Amino acid sequence: MEAETSAQWRFAQCFGDKGEVDDITEADIISTVEFDHTGDYLATGDKGGRVVLFERNEQKRGCEYKFYTEFQSHEPEFDYLKSLEIEEKINRIKWCKRQNSAHFLLSTNDKTIKLWKVFDKQIKVVAENNHSDGFPSGGANGAQPPLRLPKMTTHDSITAAVPRKVYANAHAYHINSISVNSDGETYISADDLRINLWNLNISDQSFNIVDIKPVNMEELTEVITAAEFHPIHCNLFMYSSSKGTIKLADMRESALCDAHAKLFEEEEDPTQKSFFSEIISSISDVKFSKDGRYILSRDYLTLKIWDIAMENKPVKTINIHDHLRQKLCDLYENDCIFDKFECTFSGDGDSVLTGSYHNYFRIYDVNTDNDVVLQADKSAFKAKKVGGARGKTPGKKEGLQTEGIDFQKKILHASWHPQENTIAIAATNNLFLYSTLS
Repeated sequence: MEAETSAQWRFAQCFGDKGEVDDITEADIISTVEFDHTGDYLATGDKGGRVVLFERNEQKRGCEYKFYTEFQSHEPEFDYLKSLEIEEKINRIKWCKRQNSAHFLLSTNDKTIKLWKVFDKQIKVVAENNHSDGFPSGGANGAQPPLRLPKMTTHDSITAAVPRKVYANAHAYHINSISVNSDGETYISADDLRINLWNLNISDQSFNIVDIKPVNMEELTEVITAAEFHPIHCNLFMYSSSKGTIKLADMRESALCDAHAKLFEEEEDPTQKSFFSEIISSISDVKFSKDGRYILSRDYLTLKIWDIAMENKPVKTINIHDHLRQKLCDLYENDCIFDKFECTFSGDGDSVLTGSYHNYFRIYDVNTDNDVVLQADKSAFKAKKVGGARGKTPGKKEGLQTEGIDFQKKILHASWHPQENTIAIAATNNLFLYSTLS
């Protein structure tokens, strides 16, 4: 059965420039990807500050999406007080639950969060303007012509995107995460040292709920790397740190949540300790499972699944690219060791997904240890697939050989459809869709 499920994953679609382009425009590189709560819509953000939305093509069987709309979310800015350039790159997009026919989504760059309303708008034009048909100006015999009004007809329907709220000036450091609360009214935004709580309707004030900034910045030992609200309990949220810890905080306990309710941390194996230990233990992403029972965390070499009721060690540790452990020195030299790979649970919580180098990404079945390795590459058009069981050493069969890996091609961003086995993968300037639907 396991072999059967692994064989079902197949390439479905690719958006973006399909040619072999060596000189990719920096602005076209996708920096975030996110399905909405229904899975019928998909959003991507890029380094050029644009947000592109796709919608499910209902006319087609199986999994197919089509372009919906595109808009410029952020522009490059300059902070004159700090002499800092603020990039337009979109760091995160989060959909708000849909209340009516319009879509609402939050997008953020390093400093400013915006709430966008995306809706279909009817354009009306004047079809007939018949004020003075057949009457000379002044009228014959001085008689006034009957008043006739211009007629409006629906000309076209366009999709408009307007910023409803701009949440600015609340972060001194770079924003790395935003997460909408299950109450649908509030959200958190996290930067390197602080987490702020916002009401979606109020853009000029936020509450600082976590602050790890030391009085003396020379004593700084860790930074916040990601944060997320619990999917069910609106008072709980978690945040991860560069020290490899995950803290669960409860907003009911106090206004400032610096004292965590739970701390998830695994003791380091002293035999594995090296110069790079601290860098590779930094957590790049954390996600709750849909039921909120489990936490998925990704550090440089591993993916860990934690039970929310067990803090001392993860229930499962999955090695992603353990074969790179010997290459950490080279990866430090070329800065790849600081790459921030994202991770995600499937909608049913039975599978997890994360990326690797050379445009490989891996899907793990949590219950059976079954493992599928796929490559989001132009070769996907030829339906090329490499599969391998996790027990094997990554070798040529899995396509994960240590030699010849292109470290510039990496799968950092991915999103899983909330109800089905369809995944969206960002590979440089392309968006790939894979699915088990025929």
